[in-house]
Amino acid sequence: MHAAGAQALYVHVPFCRSKCAYCDFSSWATRADDPLVAAYAASVGRMLAQAEAAGLLEGCRTGYLGGGTPTLMGSAVGGLLARMAPHCPRELSCEANPDSLDDATLAAIASSGATRVSVGVQSTSDAELAALGRIHTSAQATSALRRAVAAGLDVSCDLMCAIPRQGEKSWRRSLDDVLAAGVGHVSVYPLQIEEGTAFGRRYAVGDPAFNSEDVQAARMAQAEHALAAAGLHRYEVASYARPGKSCAHNRAYWTGVPYLGLGTGASGMLAAEGYAHLRAVAPQLPPAPEDAARVRLTVTSGRRQVAAASGLAGLDFDLEFLTEPQAAAEDLMLGMRLTEGVAEGLLAHARSVLGAGRVDGALAEAAAEGLAHATPAGGLAPTERGWLLGNELFGLMWGLAPGTVASASARATGA
Repeated sequence: MHAAGAQALYVHVPFCRSKCAYCDFSSWATRADDPLVAAYAASVGRMLAQAEAAGLLEGCRTGYLGGGTPTLMGSAVGGLLARMAPHCPRELSCEANPDSLDDATLAAIASSGATRVSVGVQSTSDAELAALGRIHTSAQATSALRRAVAAGLDVSCDLMCAIPRQGEKSWRRSLDDVLAAGVGHVSVYPLQIEEGTAFGRRYAVGDPAFNSEDVQAARMAQAEHALAAAGLHRYEVASYARPGKSCAHNRAYWTGVPYLGLGTGASGMLAAEGYAHLRAVAPQLPPAPEDAARVRLTVTSGRRQVAAASGLAGLDFDLEFLTEPQAAAEDLMLGMRLTEGVAEGLLAHARSVLGAGRVDGALAEAAAEGLAHATPAGGLAPTERGWLLGNELFGLMWGLAPGTVASASARATGA
């Protein structure tokens, strides 16, 4: 809570060849040769230089280039990754879609300093992919995974369950196909039908049977069984990895590590000291309240504004200012996503700032409801039931936070 900068870096590329039917991320269908793509990447490079000069990246260890579809940029994605690489000595990941991960792009990623590639497979059924609005085929997906493994990168893939046209057998086939490709990490997500998406409009009335809570739970249980049998073990509610292959950047989000987010829709989280350093190069940001220990930031500038900005002063932000007790409650909530949960040290800190009685009461309730259990080392870890009823467990931890989180908005100065 007293870090002077970011220990993780996220850069968002908001461009895709097409918009998937379920997607509510900050992304837009864009031609790969649109000049906006190159202008956006150049602008992010300028912002990284400013963050460096402000000392915000001195302690950075991991990075993630996400989207959208970074590989829409083709081999030019290597330049942006190379710009990030000096600040990501432990791990640097790049998101990829199978249709745009050709040999030239893969070579650029592998030579840029990136260590991981995360491929958005979602399914290896062509019928399911078409239903999702994905534009790649099953053959492209498995080829992309095998070629990425052969390139010497750590390879992860995303799979989606409880989707249209999916059955128990086709779900198992998707799991088997990605395992056969040799990946070391798999993230499994039940489909979330969000308002404002094509699926949100299509399924606005009634809950589709393919996406029921029971189906989601059954598919997740099936995934855990298949992946564990293949030597991949769950370390986070949606993520499985072979020994030594968990995503360090992913873990940063759930362990209270400060991180800087750049690009349209990107989120960041800084301690008060780090926020003060950011304000030195982004003067449109308001002073933090005196009692703020943590600041959450979201870039609200659109892709064209980001591309046109001369630096960080050209961005719009939404902000939340958390007090130390609120940050402690948030850390308890986030830690419940991890297999190991939260350590005794964090519980001790939470007791000191939130009150031992309140914290122990919440822990007792979590145990009584079968949502979490004490660990031998004195920490707290979620149970399988706690993950399945995540909203209840997360809400119980966040419910310890006192008061209302202060918020603000900041608009670009144009500087």
